[in-house]
Amino acid sequence: MEITPDTAKPNVEDDLSYDRAKEVKQFDDTKAGVKGLVDSGVTKVPKFLIHPPENLSNDSRPPHNGNDNFRVPVIDLGGHEDCVRRAEIVREIREASETWGFFQMVNHGVPDAVLNDMLEGVRQFHEQPKEMKMEWYSRDRQRRVRYYCNGDLLVSKTANWRDSIAFDFQDGPLEPDAFPSACRQAVQEYMKHMVELRETLSELLSEALGLSKDYLAKLECMKSETLVCHYYPVCPEPDLTQGTTKHSDPSALTILLQDHIGGLQVFHQNQWVDVPPLHSVLVANIGDLMQLITNDKFKSVEHRVLSGSNGPRISSACFLYPSATHRYKPYGPIQEFLSEEEPPKYRETNIYEYLSYYRSKGLDGHSALPHFKLQY
Repeated sequence: MEITPDTAKPNVEDDLSYDRAKEVKQFDDTKAGVKGLVDSGVTKVPKFLIHPPENLSNDSRPPHNGNDNFRVPVIDLGGHEDCVRRAEIVREIREASETWGFFQMVNHGVPDAVLNDMLEGVRQFHEQPKEMKMEWYSRDRQRRVRYYCNGDLLVSKTANWRDSIAFDFQDGPLEPDAFPSACRQAVQEYMKHMVELRETLSELLSEALGLSKDYLAKLECMKSETLVCHYYPVCPEPDLTQGTTKHSDPSALTILLQDHIGGLQVFHQNQWVDVPPLHSVLVANIGDLMQLITNDKFKSVEHRVLSGSNGPRISSACFLYPSATHRYKPYGPIQEFLSEEEPPKYRETNIYEYLSYYRSKGLDGHSALPHFKLQY
């Protein structure tokens, strides 16, 4: 896709008569999200959702095109308890985490039925009448279950074409009545498997770093989960907006379930590469916190989601963070990775401070990591 002056709409900042704050407030007050815009029959993308042309360039490569350098790694976790097989899996995770920051997982232990039910539960929540969703709509981060459109809607320059419902498990399990009925059972069952997979990945990532298998578990940097379930409605003008702006995740690790629609891309070797939706596959990506504590050994890579017109896209991202008791614990580069030749590249921070900064700037297309980099 190429945006030209003839096809692009003007940047909203150039229109002095445009009151973005007013339009955003009016939109937010509907509590209907972008799905509500679609249901109302809009044929044009509102100005606050229009992205500048430089953000929309889609010079992307297909996932492989005969070149393995541009194929997102697929790692088979089957047999990870066998010593010989485990060594191969650890090597593949190390290579993927150092070069891509992304890898896809098969034989991860989560049954297909659980994956399918999760996607269907998210769909049912977002596609129910808005009156049934509105009670969950909130921008209060203290609420452990909340539905919203764009977490950074009030601070971003341009919003994204997606709605979300978030479940915060950082303070422990949620009671059954804390879940919307449309997705209650699906989320509860899915999270049981996410906890098991988290433990497995914690061990494998520890070993991939050359540390004892319980190292990251003791560090408690992947001890709790926040599940964010996105819904990207069909867009009437997909060339003018995005599903998710270019960003990296603030977590230690993110585990993503995506449906068959596609649109996820990772920035690799200065090019956007498609992450194809594959059957029974979960996607893992390294987060900012992991890059910080590994002193850049593992990479937190920028990624985005394109908006589309082929059907609504559904995904569920499970972000792994330090436990609630470690919310203010200082995390810095791991001592084992430091030497005179390799000094620490980041100052210590805690996840509360990191997330506060990350959220204050919104998804502006820039990583939050440089803010915490040490200057020599």
